[in-house]
Amino acid sequence: MISLSFKNRIAFNYMVATAIIMAFVFGTIFFIVRSTVIQNLDSDLSYEAEKHLNEIEFVKDSIQFINKQEWQEREHTETQVNPVFIQLNDRGGTVMDRSPNLKQDFLIFQGGSDGGHYNAELTEIPIRQVQLPITNNGQVKGYIIAAISSESAFSVISRLQEVLMVSYVVILVGLYFMSRYLAGRSVRPIQEMTRTITHITQNNLNERVYLPKNQDEIHFLSSSFNDLLERIQKAIEKEKQFTSDASHELRTPLATLRGTLEVLIRKPRSQQEYEEKILYSLEEIDRMTATLEQLLMLARLETSAGSKKDSLIPISTLLEESVSRFKNLIKEKKLNINLSINQSEKALLPPFYSNMIVDNILNNAIKYSHNGGTISIGVDIVGGRIICNIEDEGIGIQEEDLNNIYDSFYRSDALSHRQIPGNGLGLAIAKKCANAIQAELNVTSTFGQGTNVIITF
Repeated sequence: MISLSFKNRIAFNYMVATAIIMAFVFGTIFFIVRSTVIQNLDSDLSYEAEKHLNEIEFVKDSIQFINKQEWQEREHTETQVNPVFIQLNDRGGTVMDRSPNLKQDFLIFQGGSDGGHYNAELTEIPIRQVQLPITNNGQVKGYIIAAISSESAFSVISRLQEVLMVSYVVILVGLYFMSRYLAGRSVRPIQEMTRTITHITQNNLNERVYLPKNQDEIHFLSSSFNDLLERIQKAIEKEKQFTSDASHELRTPLATLRGTLEVLIRKPRSQQEYEEKILYSLEEIDRMTATLEQLLMLARLETSAGSKKDSLIPISTLLEESVSRFKNLIKEKKLNINLSINQSEKALLPPFYSNMIVDNILNNAIKYSHNGGTISIGVDIVGGRIICNIEDEGIGIQEEDLNNIYDSFYRSDALSHRQIPGNGLGLAIAKKCANAIQAELNVTSTFGQGTNVIITF
């Protein structure tokens, strides 16, 4: 099968559609003109036959014209100037009389025909004939046959047919090349887009497709592709930043662990020193393990967000289980947990993502609260949506840092609270989980007074 380019396919399809329409229109024109020409011939024939039919007389067994001078008109004596041929036949077909312009020729007699028009030839010249019965006292005595030349009429029809056929071919060929040219102009932006896309690589993602001036489908396609490039560029930049941050987060504890072990083997140590260094090393290993687990969780959320299907559980159960998981840390910091849940029987949530959201936010609230502080957790249903509010009285977040809290490895004012463990992945994971179940996170904070997180499920 021949493979055509896009613009050639457009031109070809347009030409085929136009060819069908033109064939119908030209065919209609041809048959209307042909029918009109033949109808005019038949009308003239009928007029001549009727005129001469009223000018005949019966003499015994013969049929004659009353006015013989009629035969002397030029149309009956010459064959080149609007010739009209007249012939009288009896019932058996015998010629009784005929016009002088027939000379030695005879018009074709159709036995048993009482009328009608038909085509014939006279000395190889096309003619149109009509045959009408001649009656006397209700009985058919013979027939009058009138004929005129149809050569010029059919010549006009033939000429019209040739003109229409030639015009048909010329118009279609011209239309094909015109359509091809216009289609080429129409797809030029797509060709430019293709060339631009071909040159775009990971190293020059800042290049964009040219936007046409007309606000049409091509403009929409170009704009959509530029948006796609923008998202890809941001994703790659985030990936690079993520890789860099992850490398740093893992390299630091590894370097610390290596240094600790090197110090241990330089000289003999007491059992207490060995135990302290080993415990410290185990803590660093636990930290790396936790970081790796969170990184893997982020990766899974990036590739399969929203694909986790499980049954719903009451939010009261979810919050109680989450608080229970942190009971040791809560007890260690002597925190007060105020839990207020309204209409809990109607508040049902998917546990997988909801647990991760609440755990990460509650973990942050516990870590950044002062010893002996209070954490308030409230739940209500507003407008058919579940509103969960988690508020602490901790160190808070600076206002300029609120826009970055969902970035991976970001920790607000990290240098001022190095003693608080963490790697800046908690809120990033919570945000991904919220997106997976179409939940919303809204964080407000006053530096030095505490943070309030509203989760809208």
